[in-house]
Amino acid sequence: MASSQFANPLSAGIDSIRNHSGWILTAGILLILLGAACIVSDVATTFATVLLFGWVLLFSGVIALVNAFRVKSWSGFFLYLLSALFRGFTGYLIIRYPIVGAIGATLALASFFIVGGLFRTVGATMMKLPRWGWSAFSGVVSVVLGIMLLAQMPLSSIWFIGFAIGIDLILEGASLIGFAAAIRSVPRSVTYLDRAA
Repeated sequence: MASSQFANPLSAGIDSIRNHSGWILTAGILLILLGAACIVSDVATTFATVLLFGWVLLFSGVIALVNAFRVKSWSGFFLYLLSALFRGFTGYLIIRYPIVGAIGATLALASFFIVGGLFRTVGATMMKLPRWGWSAFSGVVSVVLGIMLLAQMPLSSIWFIGFAIGIDLILEGASLIGFAAAIRSVPRSVTYLDRAA
């Protein structure tokens, strides 16, 4: 038994994670509940996210501006100063006009979905790796989602960001629950390396 643990130090780590699997399971459930709340109140979540992003940009711009004047003898001072001003001004505009910020973010996401989906679909179709159909299908879904977002602008910008955050939290919570269940099914002090040995 002891020699097996010396041969594979991961056994103790897996046992430690198993001992905390209850907390992992609880975190997964809480993330799912939080994700569901974000989906139900997707408009409020969208504006909260946009405002938070605006404040982060504003504060980071102020910090960068202060730092720019502290190192003003540096040759890249003006470039650093312009970056700080641009960041701070963008943050101020997002806070002042959160609807416009939500529209801009949704436009960027829709464009990302369309371009990324097209590349994924074309790449999967040309390379035809194993199970390439799933990759091509996911690319088509991304393109359709991007087109739907653009077609429903500006209405989609009010709810989509909050909805997407909610879906992401639900998926993250589900993965934590799956991990907690999987780690409990692994026998104590046995790992894949032990089985291979």
